[in-house]
Amino acid sequence: MFPTGNLVDDLDVPGVGTLKATMINVGIPTVFVNAADIGYTGMELQDAINSDAGALAMFETIRAHGAVRMGLIKDVHDAAKRQHTPKVAFVAPAGDCTSSSGKSIAACDIDLLVRALSMGKLHHAMMGTCAVAIATAAAIPGTLVNLAAGGGDRTDVRFGHPSGTLRVGAEARQVGGQWTVTKAVMSRSARVLMEGHVRVPGEGL
Repeated sequence: MFPTGNLVDDLDVPGVGTLKATMINVGIPTVFVNAADIGYTGMELQDAINSDAGALAMFETIRAHGAVRMGLIKDVHDAAKRQHTPKVAFVAPAGDCTSSSGKSIAACDIDLLVRALSMGKLHHAMMGTCAVAIATAAAIPGTLVNLAAGGGDRTDVRFGHPSGTLRVGAEARQVGGQWTVTKAVMSRSARVLMEGHVRVPGEGL
């Protein structure tokens, strides 16, 4: 679950600095960093990141060096050939914010804020596999996700993302000194896309 063997590592990123990072391989390999450490609040929407070439380059550098530390690639230059993993996400304590649709999200209704990048861009909401990584990291005391949510033992969290909020849960325990996930739960929203009638001819017609 933790390729480096640590809940939090010091990740040296040239041009960025040494960042605290939780690197976890559950759901999908993900590198979590603190929003404040890279100059963000955790309330950012897509335009704030995706229209900033410098920011995208920074996240790609973090991703590349995280991939090496996680053993996913041998050299940072190989990251370009492995765009889908790991994901990079940044976390922050809960705060009043606004979703991309203009809806207000109150700090009291969430446990933390999370933003994640996928394929080089800030995701418009949250990928399901990354949500599993968030749930699991939140359930393990001492990870950056857990600390952003307030720390302590947790079996579920509700986090704010660019499009709104999502509640996820997980249970994990140590077996032989290694963390193991025993349960992961997430909710998904759905809406009706189409409804109608089909006329079926009767026999002999």
